[in-house]
This record gives sequence, structure tokens and C-alpha cells, in this order.
Amino acid sequence: MKLNKGDFVSAIDELMDGRVVGFKNNQVVVETEDGFELYFNENELIKSNQNISKEIEFSVPLPEVLKEKESTKKRKAPLFKTEKHIPVMEIDLHINQLVKSTRGMDNYDMLNLQMDTAKRQLDFAIQKRFQRVVFIHGVGEGVLRQELEFLLKRYDNIKFYDADYQKYGRGATEVYIFQNSGS
Repeated sequence: MKLNKGDFVSAIDELMDGRVVGFKNNQVVVETEDGFELYFNENELIKSNQNISKEIEFSVPLPEVLKEKESTKKRKAPLFKTEKHIPVMEIDLHINQLVKSTRGMDNYDMLNLQMDTAKRQLDFAIQKRFQRVVFIHGVGEGVLRQELEFLLKRYDNIKFYDADYQKYGRGATEVYIFQNSGS
């Protein structure tokens, strides 16, 4: 295909339409609608019959489009129930919430108690069909958080992520439980 000065062209691998304005160093100089000059190899362009972008006609008049847009803005009630409105089961894994006294317990015993509580509560939430569970673990050194994430990765029907920062800070993990409708 041979291009001539004045031909309307489109780029093959880019969203670009323009008009051939010249040739330089074995390349085609194309002026875009915005007035930019771009250089292409001839095999990167295809010839088009007309300047397509200037020929677009709208099938719906602009005032009708604006009216429809305004009516959708006025809709107040959400179409779908968002995750924020689903009841949340909160489990505080701070050791002082689980036992009256830590006397006689070492770090290993405390972590095991916290992890057993987390597993038991998560299994309960799955059985009772809760969709959202928040584990409050605190910031600390991050050992409990890492162990909790290790536990959560073993479940197929959940996803987990940092809980709402404004409500819990950095010390909580939220779990979303996917419920099977058939069971």
C-alpha cells in the first residue's frame, strides 16, 4: 500500500488517527487531530477513507443524555448491600481478654491459647454462616498476626485483609467467609 500526502490513516498498534503531512528519513509524518506530528513506518499504518473521529454522529441528543445522567445521580438507596452493612463477628485475641492471669504461662503457651481461640471462633463463624469476622490481634512484634495469617491461608473459602484502619488501627485482620448456597 502506498500512502500519499493528505491521506487519512490509523495506527495499527495504537489508538491514533491522523493525516499524512509528509515523509522524512523513510518514515511517514502523521499529524494527529490534536496537531502533534508523529513518525511511523509505513507498515505501521492503515489507510482510512475519512477522518472518522470528525464524522461521529450521536444517535441520542445531548439534552436527553444529560437528563438521564442527572436522574441516576438522584438515586439515594444503594442497589446492592455493601460489605460494610453485613454484621461482623469480632474476636479480641489479646491475652488479657482470654484469661484472668498469665501467671505460669510462657510466650509459647499464650500464643497457642490465642491460636486455638482463633481457630475455634473461625470454625464457629463458618458453621453459623457469618460472612465477616474481625480478629483483633494488636500490633506488637507481629508474631500473632503472622501465625493468624498462616492459619487463615489453610482455608479455601475465605479471604482476609487488614481491617478498617479508622476503627481498629493496624492491629486487626478482617476475614470474609464465602458461603456456599447449597450447604
